[in-house]
Amino acid sequence: MKKRTPVSAIMATDLVTLNISDDLVTAEKLFLENKIKHIPVVKDKEIIGMLSYTDILKIGYSDVTDDEKGVETYVYNTFTIEQVMAKNVIMVPPYATIKEVAELLTKKEFHALPVVEDGELVGIVTTRDLINYLVAQLQ
Repeated sequence: MKKRTPVSAIMATDLVTLNISDDLVTAEKLFLENKIKHIPVVKDKEIIGMLSYTDILKIGYSDVTDDEKGVETYVYNTFTIEQVMAKNVIMVPPYATIKEVAELLTKKEFHALPVVEDGELVGIVTTRDLINYLVAQLQ
């Protein structure tokens, strides 16, 4: 395993993002369609927050079924992305090592980090990316 491998080697670059003006119904649709758990919230290309699927599930009803989508939509429309997203986002540069990113995620209570270069979002790295990298190294 290379000790100095940069996070840019494993980060996702085909990004799904949200704007602050989007709504939570749109966000949920993006989570489900893209089978992802974290979406950076951007203004132009600058990251201003991070929304996780867990964040929006916390405000919904845990017992809502598919027949009650109207209730879920109503609940989602009473909150804005800005109210629900994490605002003080820790970011890493693309040259940060995979080890540094793994240590950061281990110490914090989140599972994704935006990768930023010159103030612009260039990728996202998740715990899933780290596990996939580790599995590949062990084969």
